[in-house]
Amino acid sequence: MTTLVYLIPVALFLGALGLSGFLWALRSGQYEDLDGAAERILIERDGNPER
Repeated sequence: MTTLVYLIPVALFLGALGLSGFLWALRSGQYEDLDGAAERILIERDGNPER
């Protein structure tokens, strides 16, 4: 029972940390162009074939 005193706040802290990371990603625009990254890999670049 005493371990729950330690585990519950740790779990709540990690959940809040994950939620704040997700909200930061939303606000910084990480999820705005989902199709662009998927299509960008299919476009061939002219010029330097090594990149």
